[in-house]
Amino acid sequence: MAVINSTGNFRVLQWSKLKNKAHREKQRLFIAEGYHLLSEAYKAHCLTELITTEKAAPFPVPTYQVTYDVMEKLSAMATPTKLLGICRQRDETAPGTQILLIDQVHHPGNLGTIIRSAVAFGVDTMVLGNSVDVYNAKVIQASQGMLFHINILKRPLPDFIAAIKKEGFQIIGTDVREGTPLHTVKSAKKRAILIGGEGDGVDDALLKLCDTKVTIQMDDKCESLNVGVAASIVLYGLAHVSTL
Repeated sequence: MAVINSTGNFRVLQWSKLKNKAHREKQRLFIAEGYHLLSEAYKAHCLTELITTEKAAPFPVPTYQVTYDVMEKLSAMATPTKLLGICRQRDETAPGTQILLIDQVHHPGNLGTIIRSAVAFGVDTMVLGNSVDVYNAKVIQASQGMLFHINILKRPLPDFIAAIKKEGFQIIGTDVREGTPLHTVKSAKKRAILIGGEGDGVDDALLKLCDTKVTIQMDDKCESLNVGVAASIVLYGLAHVSTL
């Protein structure tokens, strides 16, 4: 296998374009880095090409050996890894019965954390409205590869909520002001949990569409929680409450 040693190589230039959101969307591809993330991508049948500074390839997909300079050009990390993959974006599928709605979460680390917790607590579909790009490098890293194992849709949330309410879904929103304590809530078998952004939480117009509002009880000295932490607690709590 010949080593690609030029940052101006045609393949390198094409891979590098995937750092741009518009190009990722057009090609339906994105970059993931490191053995763990690529292992999850391979298990989910999303890994299409492997780029490495090593001679050995840990996954049986088309592989290209490159120099450190090339890897540095492609990597989004301060210290590039030895292993980088080109991954396909998952095809959208119809939602199941456990949906997570995300309203204006803009911090990549927060969205990645929420994705990881969503998979951990049985969510089958995430719907993103006006949030950071799910294929942002920092989102991918923070998700620890769990974005390969969940159905992700991008939709205007008001329209999506209206549609699933007609299908009998219970809409549960988070509301620190008027929410019912989390542990007292009863959840339907078909439910959609609505999580708001870092600044003001769930938009008031969306809260009006909710059937139930919940809050996390905590010490008065703490005004609020990080949205990734709060989402994780809500997802865990609702996974263990009584059903309607």
